[in-house]
Amino acid sequence: MALKLRYCALPLNVIAFKMKKRELAEWIMVLDVFVSSSILLLITNLGQVVADTTNSSGVISIDCGVIYDNWDENSFFHEGDDARFVESGKTARVASAFESEDHQIGKQLNTLRFFPEGRRNCYTLEPKLGENNNYLIRAYYAYGNYDYTNSTPTFDFHLGVNFWSTTSLDDPRYYRRVDVIHVSPTKKMDVCLMNTGKGTPLISLLELWPLQNSVYRPISNSLPLDLMVRSSLGIKDDNIGFIRYSSDIYGRSWFNGNIEIQNAARISAPAAIDGDEGVYKLPKEVLSTAVQSLDVNSSLVINLNDMDILYEYYVYLHFYDFTEESKSQQRKMDITFTDTITASLTLEYQKPITLFQNIKQGNYFDNISIASAPGSGLPAMINAYELLLEITTVDAMRNIKHGYKITRISWQGDPCMPKECIWEGLTCNYSDSIPRVISLNLSSSTLMGEIYDSFSNLINLESLDLSNNQLTGEIPEFLAKLPHLKVLNLSGNNLTGSIPEALKDKSNTTLILSLDGNPGLCQTGSCRTAKQKSIIVLVVSVAASVAVLVIIVCTTVLLCRHKRKKQRGLMVTSSKKEGQLKSKNLTFCYSEVLGITDDFKNVIGEGGFGTVYLGTLQDGTQVAVKLLSKSSKQGFKEFQSEAELLMIVHHRNLVALVGYCDDGDMKALIYEYMAKGNLQQHLSDKNPYVLNWNERLQIALDAACGLDYLHNGCKPPIIHRDLKTSNILLSENMQAKIADFGLSRAFANDIDTHISTSPAGTFGYIDPEFHCSGNLNRKSDVYSFGIILLELLTGQPAIIGRADNAIHILQWVTPKMKNGDIQSIVDPRLEGKFSTTSAWKFLEIAMYCTPPAAIQRPDIGHIVSDLKECLALEISLETAESNSKISNTTSHISYCSPDSDMVPYAR
Repeated sequence: MALKLRYCALPLNVIAFKMKKRELAEWIMVLDVFVSSSILLLITNLGQVVADTTNSSGVISIDCGVIYDNWDENSFFHEGDDARFVESGKTARVASAFESEDHQIGKQLNTLRFFPEGRRNCYTLEPKLGENNNYLIRAYYAYGNYDYTNSTPTFDFHLGVNFWSTTSLDDPRYYRRVDVIHVSPTKKMDVCLMNTGKGTPLISLLELWPLQNSVYRPISNSLPLDLMVRSSLGIKDDNIGFIRYSSDIYGRSWFNGNIEIQNAARISAPAAIDGDEGVYKLPKEVLSTAVQSLDVNSSLVINLNDMDILYEYYVYLHFYDFTEESKSQQRKMDITFTDTITASLTLEYQKPITLFQNIKQGNYFDNISIASAPGSGLPAMINAYELLLEITTVDAMRNIKHGYKITRISWQGDPCMPKECIWEGLTCNYSDSIPRVISLNLSSSTLMGEIYDSFSNLINLESLDLSNNQLTGEIPEFLAKLPHLKVLNLSGNNLTGSIPEALKDKSNTTLILSLDGNPGLCQTGSCRTAKQKSIIVLVVSVAASVAVLVIIVCTTVLLCRHKRKKQRGLMVTSSKKEGQLKSKNLTFCYSEVLGITDDFKNVIGEGGFGTVYLGTLQDGTQVAVKLLSKSSKQGFKEFQSEAELLMIVHHRNLVALVGYCDDGDMKALIYEYMAKGNLQQHLSDKNPYVLNWNERLQIALDAACGLDYLHNGCKPPIIHRDLKTSNILLSENMQAKIADFGLSRAFANDIDTHISTSPAGTFGYIDPEFHCSGNLNRKSDVYSFGIILLELLTGQPAIIGRADNAIHILQWVTPKMKNGDIQSIVDPRLEGKFSTTSAWKFLEIAMYCTPPAAIQRPDIGHIVSDLKECLALEISLETAESNSKISNTTSHISYCSPDSDMVPYAR
């Protein structure tokens, strides 16, 4: 072994001269076996060994289009066989005439993967550090006439389903790079190439580099930052294209940018530097060169082009003074962004300084000037700079618009600006210098496909309504990580899979979550896999024979039970006379109702149907027993209508039917007991307990959800016909539920309009169009609901005053609203404890419901969305106000009443 090591330490030609022929032959055989096995072992394990080394740093570098893992000349490992990361595409090599001789990444640019099929093809990356970490993601592609058509493509890069960049090449000799800094909200990231019909997408090299969360994150956000410029200045060798790994531990590529600055002279460190690299860990090659103004009276000017005011920019200016003069003199500089001095700084010898400047959306700038400050003994200098563009709300909304092909007329320009041109369905917060989208309503917008990651970029979002669309796939976990989200409505879609645990947890605390109407969604427990389902099917099939026996036994038992109930009078006979009802719900005989109500001892309400009594079941559950009076104007038809409807409809915002009694002349309905009575009682000025503003908003939303279920969740739709505050009941925890379905009607389809000649409803709540024409449809309920909203807002009844002085609540509200006097409209018992912002929005919703023509009223589904936004707005305003008080700063939110000509009215 020692001999072998000694020989192996020498060049192969030296070994031959020191050995005899026989020894040489033997050693050649040994070496042949050794080398062959070693090479085989190396090829087999190189990927694993190197991957282990690379994974310790969390870097992923994919050399697209090659088979084997490889090292480049800078001792950096690239993972080959990119098919491990992508499931589609074909591999190729650039034409020999275009092979790169670049000593840095030329080797990686000579191979590629192209995607001739499909519109969207994705690489899936799973970084070691996982979610909520800062990453640099970069992709290169070189066309190199690989297909011999000499036709360069144009296509898009996406992060997941979010637009990242459009990229194109004008010349097949060149290559292109796209670079983004991104905080991943999930454990896996998809880098996707999108075919836009302008050539076949392709990629040569894809890299992911972990960054410290402290760099490139000067403010608390997680929006992607798209690189525009990253330049190292003062490099004297024009042949150096850029500086990269292994010089830069963060994997950044610093391009030679010495020609970008006016009035500049190149300077470089006289010797190798050995100082602090700073937080940003700039490569020593970047720190050791700079540009310097010609003298103390000259300024360095960085000219910037195509700066769009719709975007927010992040500028990083890097300074490192390596000159000998700075040991004895101070270098003071003023930094100016488009004629405005933003910062002044003093450099110290070999002490790195990075100046960050955030250019807010809406602020124009086209140059950066660096000048010597008065009293400075040295000219201005700078080593490097970076310019990144924040993929902001503007980008997120545009991605959503284009991705879902939304064609609303108002969706043009900036989503929030100017105020009078705000996109339909959006609510923006203007309290900051940059308007932020806080509410987005895309209900019933025919959205198709997955839920886009672009929503994760709306970090100020408080309410998101994607209900009643055709969305598919699983619910993304990032929705739970939107920091301010209070309302999320995903009902009425085709979502599948399990609900993310983080979303479940949030829905138990601060989030109002709606998921009804997604048949494939597992709302309880975890989803079964296909294998589990097959096992279940097998078990069921095996048990089929047993089930036959069970059915026989059950049938026998049911027949016996039916006979006993028939004898006891608990089930109706086969007679067809009026007064009989069949149901799967609990049935009670007259004597049982007497026992439940303690001989009708406690009266808790009166209505057109009859008297309502408090009752208690044998298990201690309290119930309300509505007894049909013989003198009631509502007879058996209404009793039957209510019972039959409540037997088939079930919703948390509808009063539940426990059972009924149909025993001869005794007809009663037994409901769940609503301990807090009805809304009319709570709004009465005689009630000492005053509902606060948040309670009123929540009651309105609860009732709207119940009505939305009747109108849109039931097939056929159900029209209540008698909505009023006395039919909105409140549970112990103040949850609102709709009651009294005696006049309800189910229509054959959701657009039917019926002509009714029989009176329905209560004066003050009756739809004026129905009152005049007899036309009855869902919009009739919407009008009644609008009146309820006005009562909640004002504390006034539907009919104010008595006899000749009586006026309708709409007549009372309208002139006050036109005068912009919200304070005189809102219930004075609230004593001003409400935000005028949400009060105005609530009033607008109410007026939106009450135009005289039914065609002008919205569907209740839209009202639900608007009320959710209103509640979320109130919560966010309260939170902002609370935070402002806690921080004890001078900033505050101003709740200003709108001008009289800007009063929101029915849209």
